[in-house]
Amino acid sequence: MSKISLAVLFGGVSSEHEVSRISAGSVIKNVNREKYDLHVIGITKDGRWYYYTGSVEDMADGSWEKKEENLTPAIVSPDRSVHGITLFEKDGIKNIRLDAAFPVMHGRNGEDGTIQGLFELADIPYVGCDVASSAICMDKALTNIMLAKNGIDQADFVWFYSREFFADSEKIIALIENKLGYPCFVKPANAGSSVGISKAKDRAGLIEAIKLAADNDFKIVVEESITGAEVEVAVMGNENPIASVPGEIAPANDWYDYEAKYNNVGSELFIPARLSPELSEKVRERAVEGYKVLGCTGLARVDFFVTAKGRILLNEPNTLPGFTSISMFPKLFGATGVPYDELIDRLITYAIERKQ
Repeated sequence: MSKISLAVLFGGVSSEHEVSRISAGSVIKNVNREKYDLHVIGITKDGRWYYYTGSVEDMADGSWEKKEENLTPAIVSPDRSVHGITLFEKDGIKNIRLDAAFPVMHGRNGEDGTIQGLFELADIPYVGCDVASSAICMDKALTNIMLAKNGIDQADFVWFYSREFFADSEKIIALIENKLGYPCFVKPANAGSSVGISKAKDRAGLIEAIKLAADNDFKIVVEESITGAEVEVAVMGNENPIASVPGEIAPANDWYDYEAKYNNVGSELFIPARLSPELSEKVRERAVEGYKVLGCTGLARVDFFVTAKGRILLNEPNTLPGFTSISMFPKLFGATGVPYDELIDRLITYAIERKQ
């Protein structure tokens, strides 16, 4: 039986470039080499593509792109007759046919439908949600609108374009104060891993938070502050998705910002979450419901707030969550009885099945 030709892509033009390198390294270490013929593509932060043959350690620290002996300029070709990678070698062009691709890329250009569109053009099966679902889940305004239209409980919110704020800031501020009050969370609609998100406690803080969010995206979402446990559920599958046991995060900081996620070891994880069995099952059911409403396939991590009175509010989905050694998605399925290597294999299988 021949091996499955698999591309793993990492990096990209994204604020989460560094996390992607580490996530992809973890995936590469755990891919079953007896089943998969692995091809690695690295994308620099300024958008250069390379076929990479070096070490995972060089990926993690960023030195991979300086090791010219391990780099060959390459692209995923949109030409369906290629159905894979085109390498631009010194002595000519070489094509490598792919059976599937795993874009281990977070944030913009990785989980917003952009690279998914490239794989659709190329007719290559890929791990994760399709173009439309990826785009909707990346855009916090679209996510909130979809959830609201389908009756899934969430924090109250408003959204607007940055140009509207700079044209009439008083109008936008009045809308936020009247509908949400303080504190509230200000977010760029399209940014991942808490980048550009601030907690505003008063009008001055709100103005600064909006300006920061506007530096990251032209669309801004403001949400009411919810007091409750931060609970996450990993979901995977196509027509019949399955949910992991819920996990709970006790952030080291005031809220689970980028620094608390990746740099502050004081954040605590509880797997399973500190919920009653009945409430835990309701959260799992809500995760699958949200996954289906948003059109997800392959995988997503669905994040919630659970209040002391048992109210379950869907916070946000993440269609390509972290795959580092400390990331919740693999940890949650590990606690549900699916080890890391089997998890990767299942995700690739879902990708191939969806295309078929």
